[in-house]
Amino acid sequence: MRRVIATAPTRIDLAGGTLDLPPLYLFHPGALTVNAAIDQLATCEVTTRADTSIVLVSRDVGQREVYPSRDALRFDTPLQLLARLVAFFGPSGGIEVMTACAAPQGSGLGGSSALVMALAGALNHLTGAGYTPEQLLILAPNIETQVIRVPAGVQDYYPAVYGGISAIHLGVGGVCHESLAADWLPWLDAHVVVCHTGQAHFSGTNNWEIFKRHIEGDLATQAALARIRDLARDMYAAVCARDLGAVAAALEQEWHHRRQLAAEVSTPTIERLMTVARESGALAGKVCGAGGGGCVVFVVAEGRKPDVQAALTAAGGQVLDAHLTAQGLTVTEM
Repeated sequence: MRRVIATAPTRIDLAGGTLDLPPLYLFHPGALTVNAAIDQLATCEVTTRADTSIVLVSRDVGQREVYPSRDALRFDTPLQLLARLVAFFGPSGGIEVMTACAAPQGSGLGGSSALVMALAGALNHLTGAGYTPEQLLILAPNIETQVIRVPAGVQDYYPAVYGGISAIHLGVGGVCHESLAADWLPWLDAHVVVCHTGQAHFSGTNNWEIFKRHIEGDLATQAALARIRDLARDMYAAVCARDLGAVAAALEQEWHHRRQLAAEVSTPTIERLMTVARESGALAGKVCGAGGGGCVVFVVAEGRKPDVQAALTAAGGQVLDAHLTAQGLTVTEM
């Protein structure tokens, strides 16, 4: 029996989200997204079996599916994401797959994407398929797009593989990853708070509506995304300069323009938590992912992290014990 365990971090996105949906970035030269890996890990365990059965288990949704063989896998069930990855890698015998993610469902932290990378990494190792990280980064959004039935952005997979703070450059030549300010990670972590609103979101819905309006020529949507592109470049410069004030300024403006993309991006709960955090020492905040719920990330002033965390908790927010991490995808055979 073989047992492979893989973990991948989720992420907070700091600037440039939605532009990572192909082909939107082709209409905004110089597009990039900036994000940071956090230690709310997605974990996958794959164990070989003596028979041909494929057993899929998700601890997050409490779902278990059993198939007599790989050929019997179905792609119209709650665990189709796992089934599609198993079908792609094609293990020679039976296996049991067990998955879990520390990030809450619908948190906007890229949990499903981190889960895809963890399972792809485990199956790649188990089967000896030999795919490189760069090849897995192409595979992952393709698989997830089949599941969510709308275009999947590419930014979430990179922190899951590389960890740390990332700039994902998007252009006609393809997608290029750059690691940023690794030595600044511990210090920045002391100024970041991640809070769940208690409301789940589905990123594909908001992003798809924005995507359609952009393609159909809505000038307001195009202008807002152009401004978000510019602010992502400001965020990139701020992180490279290790300038917390500039990071906060870019984050604040990114949130201002992101709210203009769709009415559903913000909610009364999000706005209330934003106000509470600012009154307690937050310099800026923005929703993670496509909005409409999920998590909000805040950049806070020196020494004010405990104050902001306490105020958010008192206001009904769910402050996550989340920290920036340099650790990316790890695969271990037991």
